[in-house]
Amino acid sequence: MGMSVGNTGGSMSEPNIVPLIDVLLVLIIIFMVITPTTPQGLDALVPQPTPPTEHQDQQLLDKTIVVQVTANGKVLINQDPTDWDALGPRLEEIFKQRAEKVAFVKGDDSVEFAQVARAIDIMRGSGIDSVGLITAKIEAGQ
Repeated sequence: MGMSVGNTGGSMSEPNIVPLIDVLLVLIIIFMVITPTTPQGLDALVPQPTPPTEHQDQQLLDKTIVVQVTANGKVLINQDPTDWDALGPRLEEIFKQRAEKVAFVKGDDSVEFAQVARAIDIMRGSGIDSVGLITAKIEAGQ
Protein backbone atom coordinates (compact mmCIF):
# COMPACT_ATOMS: atom_id res chain seq x y z
CA MET A 1 0.00 0.00 0.00
CA GLY A 2 1.31 3.39 -0.93
CA MET A 3 1.25 6.37 1.38
CA SER A 4 1.91 9.97 0.50
CA VAL A 5 3.06 12.55 3.03
CA GLY A 6 2.45 16.19 2.32
CA ASN A 7 0.14 18.12 0.08
CA THR A 8 1.14 18.30 -3.55
CA GLY A 9 -2.09 19.74 -4.73
CA GLY A 10 -2.99 17.10 -7.33
CA SER A 11 -3.54 13.42 -7.75
CA MET A 12 -0.39 11.33 -7.49
CA SER A 13 -0.20 7.68 -8.46
CA GLU A 14 2.34 5.43 -6.81
CA PRO A 15 2.95 1.89 -8.00
CA ASN A 16 2.10 -0.88 -5.61
CA ILE A 17 5.08 -3.26 -5.74
CA VAL A 18 3.91 -5.85 -3.19
CA PRO A 19 2.16 -8.06 -5.82
CA LEU A 20 5.28 -7.81 -8.01
CA ILE A 21 7.46 -9.07 -5.16
CA ASP A 22 5.02 -11.95 -4.53
CA VAL A 23 5.21 -12.99 -8.18
CA LEU A 24 9.02 -12.84 -8.13
CA LEU A 25 9.20 -15.01 -5.01
CA VAL A 26 6.92 -17.61 -6.60
CA LEU A 27 9.10 -17.65 -9.73
CA ILE A 28 12.25 -18.08 -7.65
CA ILE A 29 10.73 -21.05 -5.83
CA ILE A 30 9.63 -22.63 -9.12
CA PHE A 31 13.10 -22.31 -10.62
CA MET A 32 14.73 -23.67 -7.46
CA VAL A 33 12.52 -26.76 -7.64
CA ILE A 34 12.95 -27.36 -11.39
CA THR A 35 16.73 -26.82 -11.64
CA PRO A 36 17.97 -29.97 -9.80
CA THR A 37 15.84 -32.26 -11.99
CA THR A 38 17.66 -31.43 -15.22
CA PRO A 39 19.96 -34.31 -16.22
CA GLN A 40 23.67 -33.66 -16.33
CA GLY A 41 26.54 -35.75 -17.67
CA LEU A 42 26.52 -39.08 -19.46
CA ASP A 43 24.68 -42.22 -18.50
CA ALA A 44 27.13 -44.97 -17.62
CA LEU A 45 26.67 -48.67 -17.11
CA VAL A 46 28.84 -50.24 -14.47
CA PRO A 47 29.10 -54.02 -14.66
CA GLN A 48 28.37 -55.77 -11.41
CA PRO A 49 31.01 -58.24 -10.24
CA THR A 50 29.99 -61.88 -9.93
CA PRO A 51 29.87 -63.15 -6.38
CA PRO A 52 32.90 -65.26 -5.42
CA THR A 53 30.72 -68.32 -4.86
CA GLU A 54 29.45 -68.34 -8.45
CA HIS A 55 31.43 -69.14 -11.58
CA GLN A 56 31.26 -66.80 -14.55
CA ASP A 57 28.98 -67.77 -17.42
CA GLN A 58 31.18 -68.55 -20.45
CA GLN A 59 28.41 -67.70 -22.93
CA LEU A 60 28.05 -64.25 -21.37
CA LEU A 61 31.82 -63.72 -21.46
CA ASP A 62 31.86 -64.57 -25.17
CA LYS A 63 29.24 -61.90 -25.92
CA THR A 64 30.92 -59.19 -23.83
CA ILE A 65 32.90 -56.60 -25.78
CA VAL A 66 35.56 -54.65 -23.88
CA VAL A 67 37.53 -51.84 -25.52
CA GLN A 68 40.75 -51.26 -23.60
CA VAL A 69 42.90 -48.15 -23.96
CA THR A 70 46.48 -48.93 -22.94
CA ALA A 71 49.13 -46.63 -21.53
CA ASN A 72 51.15 -46.57 -24.75
CA GLY A 73 48.17 -45.25 -26.76
CA LYS A 74 47.09 -48.56 -28.28
CA VAL A 75 43.54 -49.87 -28.38
CA LEU A 76 42.43 -53.46 -27.78
CA ILE A 77 39.06 -55.06 -28.49
CA ASN A 78 38.82 -58.14 -26.25
CA GLN A 79 42.64 -58.44 -26.21
CA ASP A 80 42.86 -58.12 -30.03
CA PRO A 81 45.02 -55.12 -31.00
CA THR A 82 43.58 -52.52 -33.35
CA ASP A 83 44.30 -48.90 -34.16
CA TRP A 84 42.19 -45.78 -33.64
CA ASP A 85 41.20 -45.50 -37.32
CA ALA A 86 39.92 -49.08 -37.50
CA LEU A 87 38.12 -49.05 -34.13
CA GLY A 88 34.80 -47.66 -35.40
CA PRO A 89 34.41 -49.88 -38.48
CA ARG A 90 35.49 -52.94 -36.49
CA LEU A 91 32.90 -52.27 -33.79
CA GLU A 92 30.21 -51.72 -36.45
CA GLU A 93 31.10 -55.09 -37.92
CA ILE A 94 30.94 -56.81 -34.51
CA PHE A 95 27.59 -55.29 -33.55
CA LYS A 96 25.97 -55.65 -36.98
CA GLN A 97 24.25 -58.93 -36.06
CA ARG A 98 23.56 -58.20 -32.37
CA ALA A 99 20.32 -56.97 -30.89
CA GLU A 100 21.91 -55.76 -27.66
CA LYS A 101 24.42 -53.06 -28.44
CA VAL A 102 26.25 -52.85 -25.13
CA ALA A 103 30.03 -52.59 -24.75
CA PHE A 104 32.44 -51.66 -22.01
CA VAL A 105 35.49 -49.43 -21.99
CA LYS A 106 38.51 -49.80 -19.76
CA GLY A 107 41.48 -47.48 -19.45
CA ASP A 108 44.82 -48.11 -17.81
CA ASP A 109 45.66 -46.05 -14.74
CA SER A 110 48.17 -43.84 -16.55
CA VAL A 111 45.92 -43.10 -19.55
CA GLU A 112 44.54 -39.57 -19.81
CA PHE A 113 40.79 -39.30 -19.69
CA ALA A 114 40.79 -37.63 -23.12
CA GLN A 115 41.86 -40.94 -24.68
CA VAL A 116 39.09 -42.86 -22.88
CA ALA A 117 36.57 -40.19 -23.92
CA ARG A 118 37.80 -40.54 -27.51
CA ALA A 119 37.16 -44.29 -27.34
CA ILE A 120 33.67 -43.70 -25.91
CA ASP A 121 32.93 -41.19 -28.68
CA ILE A 122 34.01 -43.66 -31.38
CA MET A 123 31.96 -46.41 -29.74
CA ARG A 124 28.82 -44.24 -29.64
CA GLY A 125 29.43 -43.17 -33.23
CA SER A 126 29.61 -46.78 -34.38
CA GLY A 127 26.09 -47.52 -33.17
CA ILE A 128 26.63 -48.82 -29.63
CA ASP A 129 23.64 -47.79 -27.51
CA SER A 130 25.16 -48.23 -24.05
CA VAL A 131 28.78 -47.85 -23.04
CA GLY A 132 29.76 -49.15 -19.62
CA LEU A 133 32.85 -48.38 -17.61
CA ILE A 134 35.15 -50.98 -16.06
CA THR A 135 37.21 -49.81 -13.10
CA ALA A 136 39.98 -51.54 -11.17
CA LYS A 137 37.70 -52.31 -8.20
CA ILE A 138 35.04 -53.89 -10.42
CA GLU A 139 37.66 -55.93 -12.19
CA ALA A 140 38.99 -57.17 -8.85
CA GLY A 141 35.47 -58.19 -7.81
CA GLN A 142 34.96 -55.66 -5.05
